[in-house]
Amino acid sequence: MRCRVSAMALVYALVGLLGLPAALAAPNPAKLQLQSSSALVMDVNTGKTLYQKNATQVRPIASLTKLMTALVVLDARQDLNQTLTIDQNDRDAIKHTYSRVRFGSKVSRRDALHLALMSSENRMASALARHYPGGRPAFIRAMNNKAKQLGMRNSRFYDSTGLSTRNVSTAQDLAKLISAAYRQPLIREFTQDTDKEMRFSTPAYSLMFNNTNPLVKNPDWDVRLSKTGFTDEAGRCLVMRAKPDRQELAIVLLNSVGKRTPIGDANRIRKWLKS
Repeated sequence: MRCRVSAMALVYALVGLLGLPAALAAPNPAKLQLQSSSALVMDVNTGKTLYQKNATQVRPIASLTKLMTALVVLDARQDLNQTLTIDQNDRDAIKHTYSRVRFGSKVSRRDALHLALMSSENRMASALARHYPGGRPAFIRAMNNKAKQLGMRNSRFYDSTGLSTRNVSTAQDLAKLISAAYRQPLIREFTQDTDKEMRFSTPAYSLMFNNTNPLVKNPDWDVRLSKTGFTDEAGRCLVMRAKPDRQELAIVLLNSVGKRTPIGDANRIRKWLKS
């Protein structure tokens, strides 16, 4: 009688015979229990999806939106040294969130982009769209056109901050956004920064801003790009490209409950890959 050997068994057998590191073996997805409602883990070097959970479910994405905002700004090749003014038009009229940035503050487009990405500063993201050729309507059109260009078929954008609950995507689409954003050195640089002191000249004051993803401070994670997001509707969200061990990963975590839950899920993924 002919024996049937599962594909997974063959993989593990080859790993043992060839002495390959265990991290290269495909882990069992059933052994990974995540708190996030949607998730995707991809090996970026092979393009292989290692794990997915509700990866095609359309959900609000909160400030993950700002990665698309950054792509549109950089695609337009606007002068990054041009001075933008934060004014009452940048007030959050959707969620009425608080910002420490004062109205009347002047900031370079580069610094606005930096703070929008690193610390998810909503007034900065708003000003970037408002100072786009054609203003906000043209900026939103550019965001949706970029999504189509990237093959993000289930994604829609209605504002540059992510405060709108109509900004939606899927874990699969966001993996494509991570890939596109990673090709931009400035996005990589700004999302890796742990903190930044911003000195405003008009009016004269300074503020310290921190990265919203605590994992960027952990050298063991070797974070190469990341963005967090949160609204009540979107839950806690995290997208990240990192190389915590010898395997470079793209991770998407959507709709987690609890401030530290995406970090916990990321650590569960790392432990699962090493098992």
